[in-house]
Formats: sequence, C-alpha cells, structure tokens
Amino acid sequence: MQQELARKRHWTLADIPWPQFDAAKVDAETLKIVKAAAMVEHNGGDYGTYLCNVFHDDPEFQAVARNWAEEEVQHGQALAQWARLADPDFDFAVRFKRFADGYKIATEATASIRGSRASELVARCIVETGTSSYYTALGEAVDEPVLKEICRNIAADEHRHYKLFYDHLRRYLKSEKLGRLRRLAVALGRLRESEDDELAFAYFAANEPADGSYERKRFNAAYARRAYAVYRLRHVERGVAMALKAAGLKANGRIHAWLARLGFAFLNFRSRRLAATRA
Repeated sequence: MQQELARKRHWTLADIPWPQFDAAKVDAETLKIVKAAAMVEHNGGDYGTYLCNVFHDDPEFQAVARNWAEEEVQHGQALAQWARLADPDFDFAVRFKRFADGYKIATEATASIRGSRASELVARCIVETGTSSYYTALGEAVDEPVLKEICRNIAADEHRHYKLFYDHLRRYLKSEKLGRLRRLAVALGRLRESEDDELAFAYFAANEPADGSYERKRFNAAYARRAYAVYRLRHVERGVAMALKAAGLKANGRIHAWLARLGFAFLNFRSRRLAATRA
C-alpha cells in the first residue's frame, strides 16, 4: 500500500534540488523564456475554471480539471522560483499581475469555444502535446541542473495530462460523433494558436520594463526565436505522433514522418531567420 501511495504522490517544490542551483550555467536567453513560461503555467487556475464551466454537469471530469489546474499552477511556481534564483530582481507577483491584467480567457463561458466538449478535449490534447514536447526539449537543451529537473517533472506531468484528456475524449466520442476531419480541423486550429497573444504577451509581461509597450509581432518573434531553438527532430516526431492520435489519425507511418520533418524544418528555419534579424 505504501509503495502504491508513493507512486501516486505528485512532486512538490520541496522535491526540487534547489541547493544544486548553478548560476554559472544560467543562460540569459533561456531565462527570458522561462520567465514567460512561468506566467502561462501559473495561469492554469483560470483555465481550470473555464473547463469546469464547460463540463458543468460532469463531476468526474471536473475533478480531473481541478487537479490539472493545481499542477499547472505548481509548474508556474517552480519556474518562477528558479527564475528568482537566476535573477534576484525578478518580481514574479508584479509580473504575473501584469500578465493576468492584460491577457484574459473566457472564464465565464458555459460552452466550449471549440463548439463541443469532444472538440475541447481534442484542443486540450494538442496543448499538452506542445507542452510535453517543449519541456522535454528545453530540459535537454539546458545545462543548469535545477532547471533540468524542473523541466523533467513538468514534461512528465504534461504527458500524463495528455493521457487524461485523451481518455475523456474517447469517452465523449461515444456520444458526440466528431469525425476525423473535424478533429483534424480543431487540432490544426489549436496549433495555429501557438503563435497567438498568450505566449507573446507572457514574454512581454515577464521581461519588458514597466513603461514598455506591447507589440504582438515583436514579442511573438522574440519568444519564438528562443523557444524554437531548443527543439530537435526527436521532439517534433514525438509531438506529431501525439497530435495525430488526438486527431484520430495513424500516429506513425509516412504521414507522421513527413509531418515531423516538415515541422522540424519550419521550427529550425523560423528560429534561424529570427536570430538573423535579432528578434
């Protein structure tokens, strides 16, 4: 019984080896995207509220959504604590308020903005695909040992979250006949949103001076240049497989291989082009 409980126990901030922090291995450019990520992850509470409203008569899923939101907030806390070690002048509370005041989600919504609950779950799977791949890539790219451990924990959580949302997607597909074309459209739509205001504004709120002004294109480019550079082909291959599965398509084979190569080429090209323009 004790072993079973230990397996189910989720990591806490106390489990992070903070004394191993090595300031000499902090990369200034990586620090910027970690600060931005802390904003987005810590905002999980609002997304949890939105999901509970959408699934208002499904207590089983609401319990999952609340636990998911708590873990997302913890991700933000861990990243923020690391950022404060790397930059003692980083005031997370002030910066997060700036982000939360300027970026709002529809917490008052009572129906999915995706059109159906199954569509909402497809979109959530795509989000977890992206975050699982990103934190895996980031953790492998950095040298600082504490950040490596944080990224490892977050990546594992995000992969587990994907499985949770996918399990509930399968449940809802029994009553909501969402075809593959529609699932694919939702997945592609959510992928396109990866360059929307959320990440760009998070980068702005986390890194710009208080008197700075927000320019979506500028800060989107600044975030993308630094974040896309951490990916390797293996990370994209894994992400494409997860996305195809959520869309109801075969997660391996020629389509998977072609999309993975295309996706990696795009990320690599965009990162290098932005680096050349000093975004």
